[in-house]
Parts: sequence; C-alpha cells; structure tokens
Amino acid sequence: MPKQRIALLISYDGTDFCGWQIQKGRPEVSVQGALEKALSEICGEKIGVTGSGRTDSGVHATGQVAHGDVKSTIPAPKYREALNSLLPGSIRILKARAVPDSFHARFDAVRRDYAYYISSGAVPPAHRRNYCHYVRRRYDLSELNRIVSILPGIWDFTTFSAAGDQSKSRVREIFSASFHREGDQLAFRIGGNAFLWRMVRSLTGTVLHIAEQGGGPEELARRLEARDRNEAGPTAPSRGLFLEKVSYGPEYGFF
Repeated sequence: MPKQRIALLISYDGTDFCGWQIQKGRPEVSVQGALEKALSEICGEKIGVTGSGRTDSGVHATGQVAHGDVKSTIPAPKYREALNSLLPGSIRILKARAVPDSFHARFDAVRRDYAYYISSGAVPPAHRRNYCHYVRRRYDLSELNRIVSILPGIWDFTTFSAAGDQSKSRVREIFSASFHREGDQLAFRIGGNAFLWRMVRSLTGTVLHIAEQGGGPEELARRLEARDRNEAGPTAPSRGLFLEKVSYGPEYGFF
C-alpha cells in the first residue's frame, strides 16, 4: 500500500502536557506523543509526526502544524474526524490534508506567529488562570509599543535564548511585534521566521520589566546588542503563550 504524507492543523490546551515534544519514557504526556499514539492506532502501525516547532510545558496552540507519513486508504481529510475521536478533548485536529512528499512542517515554514496574553487588575480572573499572565500593574499600551518598535528586523537573540537551546545560530528575523488591547487583556503579538527556545517568553518578561523600570526602546536595543543572557529580565510564565499560526510558501497554499 503506498504511503501518503498528510499535514495536520492542530489546536491544543497545553495545561496538562509537558509540551509538544515527546519526553523519554513519558510519551503520553506530550502533545506529539498523544497524536502519534492515535495516528498509529488508526493506521495499525507506528507512525511518527513532525511539528513546525516545539512548545514548552503549559504553552498552548491554535495553529500548530505537523506532518506524518501514513499507509492507509483513508482519504486525508477524514483523518480529522478519525483522530478527534481518539484524542483527548484538549487536542483538536482542525484540518487534515494531503501534501507532497517534499513538504516539511518545520523546515518549510516561512513565518510563525505567537500571542502572549496579560491580564491585570485587583483580582486574577479564575477562568483565565491557565491562559494568561496575571499582573497587578496596569501597563501603558503606547509605552509598551514604543519599547518593542525596534524589534522588526534581523537580530542576534542570544540575550533571550535559554541555556539549553541548541540552535546553531541565534540570529532571527522579526517581521512584526506589537501590543494590543483586547477587552480587559493585553496581547503581545509577534511574528518572525523562527524563534529560539523560550525566546518569546523571555522577550515578553523583559519588555514588561523595562516598562516597569521606566526604560525605552534604547534599553531593549542595548540588551539585545549585549548578546548576554544575564541581560534578560524575568521570563514570563508559559501559560500566557499561544502559537497562533504557522505560514508556508505559495507552493503549498497551506491552511
């Protein structure tokens, strides 16, 4: 039976998972592990999946993309219903489609968009406890946007890399970065060609710290140019971060 490569658009609540990537000896607690288990059950053989990137424990996704090679007569779009019948409710397949064998969810991605949600006020909202970073301070939106206005462009993000990041290069291109008021929350939206491990969380925490200290875009630029992890501020907690969209070139016309 010939194999076909399928691509999946995935949303998940990362609260109860150790992250996207399979953890040795504990595959069932990762999003990737749960997905591979369900896909393997459908196909009757072990199937691996590759995601566009890994998300940490507690990080959520509304637009993760993954691919896998399956040997089955099931039409590709039908994998959405089949997988959702086996996956926990905290993981949903939004779309499934056949893609060329050359498609790679990680290496063919040209843009990734994240959103980080911040809630403030006298009392943290209970229903958002797993989906935002609660702070007592109310930040000035225009000042936050002034600080991040220097981000679009090509930078070495060593300052905002995690100690365990094994990327060969820490140079990344940022296409957009801005804060928005969404109801009674703030959302920091950032898009780039790729991101280092924990980079968005480190950036978010540092920008908030700079705003608290009365610094401006010059201070963020200084920390970037230092290329020193000691210059980063506190890392924002994982629960406020969402991988919202992964984009691919026109040759795939994907999602």
